[in-house]
Amino acid sequence: MNQDMLLSNDFFRQRRLETLVENQTSYTLNSAEMHIFETHQQAQRVLLEFNQPVLASMIEGKKIMHLNEKNPFDFLPGESLVLPASELMCIDFPEAKMDNPTRCLAMTISEEKIRETVTFLNENVTRAEDNEWKFTDYNFHFTNDIAIHQIIQRLIFLFTENHPSKDIFADFMLRELVIRVLQTEAQRIYTEQALELSSSNRLAFIINYIRENLDQSLSIGELSDKVHMSESNFHRVFKNELGISPIDFINNERIKLATSLLHNPNKKIKEVYMECGFNSLSYFVRLFKRKKQASPKEYQMRLRG
Repeated sequence: MNQDMLLSNDFFRQRRLETLVENQTSYTLNSAEMHIFETHQQAQRVLLEFNQPVLASMIEGKKIMHLNEKNPFDFLPGESLVLPASELMCIDFPEAKMDNPTRCLAMTISEEKIRETVTFLNENVTRAEDNEWKFTDYNFHFTNDIAIHQIIQRLIFLFTENHPSKDIFADFMLRELVIRVLQTEAQRIYTEQALELSSSNRLAFIINYIRENLDQSLSIGELSDKVHMSESNFHRVFKNELGISPIDFINNERIKLATSLLHNPNKKIKEVYMECGFNSLSYFVRLFKRKKQASPKEYQMRLRG
């Protein structure tokens, strides 16, 4: 699925370009502000800072981000970054040109709105080990999933359209955005720290078990039994906390494994799908193509090419 972010025609009509580096077009709502930055020439060490927590998303081009105590990293279209208030960003623009500008969205969200959403989650969505919902890492860099991409795209149009109720619409979208980012962060923590957390956290244990047994048949019944939960409760808790169903998580992990196996040019497609635990070759090919926009064979041929 193409997840290129699109700016509305209203944005292009209303903006004013005054410099070649970091032109800013801003829109304000009750709980958030949206800033679109456009850069038309290569630049280094451009400083940027906001007084509210910010979600930055790349639209076009490439940035190199230098953040406090982190190694520099590429920031590309389809990716987002969550930063705390008053975090100083130092940014390089290695590829910006007049006919190929770098465009980035920075959306500041009021701390009150974030606290309200986190409180709502803690009152209504129980976590597996009764931990509280909170942002544990305000320097969180991630790839947008389809849901987050669509929310950001919808917010771009809400900010730029002239509608008397857009503050009301935006409040619902901002709440969903904060919840989905929290779930994405939880998914990353469980995925990266599953082994070390598995002795004290049931979801971490089951994620570690899934990843170690991808070649096996994994049923919801078997997985829920291992953590002493009913199937319905296991499914609900898993999806609430990670923002994805257990089956979708298993399929994602299997596609990740398949992707790595296909780097071996001697691996046959049939070997790959069996090693990844898929029962059907046609289902594996269909799912892989949906995730990677190429069949397994096409993907392997691209790697060779």
